[in-house]
Amino acid sequence: PHPDDPYALRAEDVREAPTTFGGRLRHLGPGFVLSAAVVGSGELIVTTSLGARAGFALLWLVIVSTAVKVWVQMELARWTILNGRTALEGYRDIGPRIGRMGWINWLWIGMDFAKMFQRGGIIGGTAAACSVLWPITGEALSFRSLAVWTVLVTAAAVIPLRTGRYGVVEWICVTCVVVFTVATVGLALGLPATEFGYDASDLGDGLSFLIPAGTAGIALAMFGITGVGADEMTTYTYWCIEKGYARWTGPDDGTEERARRAEGWLKVMRLDVAAGWLVCTLCTLAFYVIGAAVLHPQKLVPEGNAMITTLSRVYTDTMGPWAEYLFLAGAVAVLFSTLIGSTASVPRLWTNTLGLLGVVDWRDVRVRRRTVQLLTCCLPPVWAACFLYVQSPVLMVQIGGIGGGVFLLAVVIAVWRLRATGVERRFRANAWLTVALALSSAAIVFLGVYGVLDVLGIGLTAD
Repeated sequence: PHPDDPYALRAEDVREAPTTFGGRLRHLGPGFVLSAAVVGSGELIVTTSLGARAGFALLWLVIVSTAVKVWVQMELARWTILNGRTALEGYRDIGPRIGRMGWINWLWIGMDFAKMFQRGGIIGGTAAACSVLWPITGEALSFRSLAVWTVLVTAAAVIPLRTGRYGVVEWICVTCVVVFTVATVGLALGLPATEFGYDASDLGDGLSFLIPAGTAGIALAMFGITGVGADEMTTYTYWCIEKGYARWTGPDDGTEERARRAEGWLKVMRLDVAAGWLVCTLCTLAFYVIGAAVLHPQKLVPEGNAMITTLSRVYTDTMGPWAEYLFLAGAVAVLFSTLIGSTASVPRLWTNTLGLLGVVDWRDVRVRRRTVQLLTCCLPPVWAACFLYVQSPVLMVQIGGIGGGVFLLAVVIAVWRLRATGVERRFRANAWLTVALALSSAAIVFLGVYGVLDVLGIGLTAD
């Protein structure tokens, strides 16, 4: 194997895991990369809208919905670290096979095509926020201004990532996470000093674990939108490998030394997942509080990118002009970090898929890097074109919704199958983790079935 190949397990690359909390903290990273991708337009726009509709009543559900999914993510990452293989390679082992790949791999391909339009919307949302901050023409949201910013945003995502190096991805994502966490949490904490303040009783009502009458649909929507999705769970396995968790664990030689080393790096991974969950939860809570405190009393529920301009005006009116710039800077960081996450991860997933199909040699480091670099340069412009030229991709969004719901179910099936066949009993002996995984899986199955039926219902109604 190539000495610089993070996907190859070599005995000479093994490294003992840190045994102290501080030592583990120094090896975190993949969780922040994932947080940068997860806290995107869903949290910025949809979660704020849900807060505007339900008020503080469903605040508790934000914590539950972000926490319940990380156990499946953790289980998939554990299998990856112990076996040194990516999630897509694991999915191939789940039958029935269709050609050279498993049915879950083909499902991922269909979902990713549908998601091109959603990624185009992320680019468009970033361009809109930049255009409001720095309008290129007289009108901030004119087509010309949006088009120029779309090109600039796409280039800003592609240029630093064209090398395909994980370290660059982690540095950019951590920077974005710091910016949008400080901005969103800071604004939420600053609201009590304005006319849209809230107090401990509001937060207490929001943590009462009740679903008020008439908000069940909103609650289910929030449960589906917030937290880690199936595609992010899949992506996380690549970041765990490229960070080094699997390489440092080393090949499975059956020794007690290797088993203890694996347990050590699995502890680092679990702390990494917890840190990513904490960032995701804090930011999602902040967006929800902003919607509940500012928009709900005014009965304002703006949709789409109008949320960005509406909220920026609200902050200007209540906290002064500086708040608008802080909010828009946070909005740009949130949306751009999601774009960075996709620009970094999707080319890797497609290169791995092409390897499974036999089109490229995934094990050849040079071929893999060259293919990742090529797709990094080619895919984001395609997403940008979808934003500029496809005005209402309703059908593709519905297909993406169905694919996402089915893919959630498929990942749960894959995780339990891979756990049974690729994880030794020693590593799955913790009863608490098993119970948490079972509860998480049950919640995701319910969510997936509901989501697919809901999208199908919308489609039938639209017809």
